[in-house]
Amino acid sequence: MKAAVMSDSFPRNPGTPLAPDWFEDVQVNRSAAERRAATVAASRSVKKDHQAAWLLRAIQCIDLTTLAGDDTPGKVHRLCAKARQPLRPDLLAAMGVADIGLTTGAVCVYPTMVPHAVRALEGSGIPVASVATGFPAGLTPLPLRLAEIAYAVEQGAAEIDIVITREHVLLGNWAALYDEIAQMRAACGAAHMKAILATGELGTLTNVYRASMVAMQAGADFIKTSTGKEPENATLPVSLVMLRALRDYGARTGYRIGFKPAGGLRTAKDAMNWLALVKEELGNDWLRPDLFRIGASSLLLDIERQLEHHVTGRYSAASHHALS
Repeated sequence: MKAAVMSDSFPRNPGTPLAPDWFEDVQVNRSAAERRAATVAASRSVKKDHQAAWLLRAIQCIDLTTLAGDDTPGKVHRLCAKARQPLRPDLLAAMGVADIGLTTGAVCVYPTMVPHAVRALEGSGIPVASVATGFPAGLTPLPLRLAEIAYAVEQGAAEIDIVITREHVLLGNWAALYDEIAQMRAACGAAHMKAILATGELGTLTNVYRASMVAMQAGADFIKTSTGKEPENATLPVSLVMLRALRDYGARTGYRIGFKPAGGLRTAKDAMNWLALVKEELGNDWLRPDLFRIGASSLLLDIERQLEHHVTGRYSAASHHALS
């Protein structure tokens, strides 16, 4: 089964040999990271038409996600229809962008839902992403996790969101972490791999930096904050540390690595803040779906409400925009 594939407009990260000297001496000051993150206030500096343009860009970077126990083919088909047409045509026309072909960046589902999503998105150019490797805990035996990747790719997933073994980070076992991620990258083949670090379970921001660097050395195409199932998911300080890590990796290797915050991003203001952080840390080049994704299930609903208010001056009920 064939699926849309993430654009390769720049060379894919091949990884490097494990190099602990790139990160073992790094110590992240949490207070400094929190102070820097607190300066991000996109909603106060971007208004009206400029804010609308940023929210349209946010939509293009959303991995529209359903990862629930009650997922069905019908629910996935409805989600894919929303990915194809995330905003009402009248809103796009009113903003003068009816012809931009607006879609979300991807649709993310469990492996068994991949074939339904692939069929629903056929011809759209929207890639299907699948979580794998014993998501969300990642505590199944490695051969089973690798087999799950292979299954999802065989079903048509163009992107695989893997989860790491948090124990390796907490114990500083970088060789074991590198080896498992490298094997997962190999199992992905041509499918791009997003490495979920589950940052809320790594203990320190220093561990977040180190895990980020190991994942990139092992060949990750993206580093991702969270599964969305941890008590603490994406935060601006964590995201800042990960962005600094991928900037450092790029300076050493010349390769660009993508970034995906996930979990807890629910409002248009959240989207604006993360867009602003990425822009300030990495520049406009990263504000594109092949380098920046937002993992979200309900975020699009609030963005649509805000854009409706921008166009009409009023809000409709949130239920009017429901995905299912």
